[in-house]
Amino acid sequence: MWTEKYRPKRLEDIVNQSDIIKGITNLVRSPDIPHMLFSGPAGVGKTTAALCIAMEILGDEWRKNTLELNASDERGIKMVRERVKEFAASVKLATDKDFDKPKIIILDEADEMTSEAQTALRRIIEDSARTTRFIIICNYLSQIIEPIQSRCVVFRFTRLPKADVIEHLKMIAAKEKVKADEKALEQIYDSTGGDLRHSINVMQAAAGMGAVNAANVNAAIGLSGRSKVGDILKLALAGKFNEARIKLLELTQVYGMSETDFLKYANQEAYDMKLENPGEFAALMAEYDYRLASGAHPEIQLAALLAQLGRLKKN
Repeated sequence: MWTEKYRPKRLEDIVNQSDIIKGITNLVRSPDIPHMLFSGPAGVGKTTAALCIAMEILGDEWRKNTLELNASDERGIKMVRERVKEFAASVKLATDKDFDKPKIIILDEADEMTSEAQTALRRIIEDSARTTRFIIICNYLSQIIEPIQSRCVVFRFTRLPKADVIEHLKMIAAKEKVKADEKALEQIYDSTGGDLRHSINVMQAAAGMGAVNAANVNAAIGLSGRSKVGDILKLALAGKFNEARIKLLELTQVYGMSETDFLKYANQEAYDMKLENPGEFAALMAEYDYRLASGAHPEIQLAALLAQLGRLKKN
């Protein structure tokens, strides 16, 4: 995977985010390293920065003394009490120089944890502060409880500029000896919204088809499936619920589009439509995005969304 092959090993090699990286570097070099909390969109360097911190602090011992967990895979209290607590409580390993350094726990997608799990995590952070440092990663800072935020230095990562992402893609293409069309790279950025990890994956998929050009990028990002989002919206807005629902099920079950991606693309498609009540449409998108994030049944929720869209009118 090119995402791992070209993942930066040093903080200074992370794309953009220069001000944030400068602040992190100063903390890493301080004698008393604090807990950290990284927030921001997907694919902008949060997890990479956390791994670089572990490598810089722990050197060759970083793998032995670092625990990386994805909270979206293990959302409940069991993960916090068992895996995190066990690792934090275990005996630290000294480095080759016998210099005692903290163990590091990287908790990705922490905003997917339940409030109960976050409360338990807060207690573990307090109890293990002598031996362990936490790097907590999330997309939405507002979904992290305040007691955890107050115990961490917070860094807000921003979406990567188009020029920086394209330049990075060009670098990878050159090293892989892959022909990459400039317009195709721009198309990759536009389709991924600046998510560098996703952009690299799309480029690798397109390269596997022979070259990074518009046709192969379209195939890689499943543009044929995405184009159906607009058709579904038009049907729903016209009150044709059954037809819209059938096409939606095809989109999610045949094309494999996630329900959250459907909402994202629907929101983008809406900008090209002349809606009588655009504010009401935006409110619906926000409501159902929140419901999905809260764990509601995706198929039922999107069916309800289609029904409500039938009450809106298009000019």
